[in-house]
Amino acid sequence: MFQKHYQKACDSLAAQTLYVVATPIGNLADITLRALAVLANADVVCAEDTRVTAQLLAAYGIQAKLVSVREHNEQQMADKIIAFLSDGLTVAQVSDAGTPAVCDPGAKLAERVREAGFAVVPIVGASAVMGALSVAGVAEPNFHFNGFLPPKSGERQKLFAQWAAADYPIIMFETPHRIEAALADMAAAFPERRLTLAREITKTFETFLSGSITDIQTALQTDNNQSRGEMVLILHPAPPQKHSDLPESARNIMKILAEELPTKQAAALTAKITGESKKALYDLALGWKE
Repeated sequence: MFQKHYQKACDSLAAQTLYVVATPIGNLADITLRALAVLANADVVCAEDTRVTAQLLAAYGIQAKLVSVREHNEQQMADKIIAFLSDGLTVAQVSDAGTPAVCDPGAKLAERVREAGFAVVPIVGASAVMGALSVAGVAEPNFHFNGFLPPKSGERQKLFAQWAAADYPIIMFETPHRIEAALADMAAAFPERRLTLAREITKTFETFLSGSITDIQTALQTDNNQSRGEMVLILHPAPPQKHSDLPESARNIMKILAEELPTKQAAALTAKITGESKKALYDLALGWKE
């Protein structure tokens, strides 16, 4: 059964195509059959660190021509990759872990290749962002991915101020040597918000912590191991705003529109009609549903 799907993936590969391949973020078993097919059959594999990628390929018995495409040489190497594609070759691109161009090199190369008239095809796979979000227990359909938090406290505080009333989860990355300072700034900005910390996702010491930001700080202070490794933080949405001060006319309009339209659209239209807060109207409708 596996061989059938693997062969189908091999047969689907096209020349003069750049395949952007997601690789495991920890557990090597998380690689897809399609990713293996691309890496085994590509004429050239562009790697962020050829040593890291060589270990991945060796684990699956794959030999490939590796070239280094890193942040500092991405624009320069784009010309070389375009030349490979012009010669009819198939090229794969990987980062050290996860998906290229998501907080990793890759975006500039993809843009240049597409501008040159060649296809750029994603080979999807493991994602720290989606993995953390899937177990965080947030039900909101929208989220904001921030990437790495700013290294300086003042910059973090300005960013956190923008999220004070965010009614959607916010996902961010942080490093072990900055996590303590980042949590201190976060606790000051969001004393009542919940936070999920996902650490070393798919790896041996995978950990998920959830609670108030103070709870997370305590957990890290109690066990120094919790401050190590790759970290994803999910700031849960702000508590719903009180809507008792909404005038009766706005409530009635919202009720009528919410029966005919999606909640978000009804709130936006009611806010436009009445001048009231869209978020307060949206939260009012959510309260009705509950």
